[in-house]
Amino acid sequence: MGSVYRVIDVVGTSEKSWDDAAKQAVSTAAGSLRDLRVAEVEKLDVVIGDDGQLELFRARLQLSFKYESD
Repeated sequence: MGSVYRVIDVVGTSEKSWDDAAKQAVSTAAGSLRDLRVAEVEKLDVVIGDDGQLELFRARLQLSFKYESD
């Protein structure tokens, strides 16, 4: 029997690194979504402050999770 998955976009942020931003996104989403399967990094960017310094790392991920059958 086949399976059906839904894919959503989430953005995690961190003052430390892109890696930490991705971990934040997955751990937060795992708090409300069950049966997470795959996280695919779609985009990495940074927020630059007025002083020209990096302020925030951001990681946009596509998360997939399995639909539950009734």
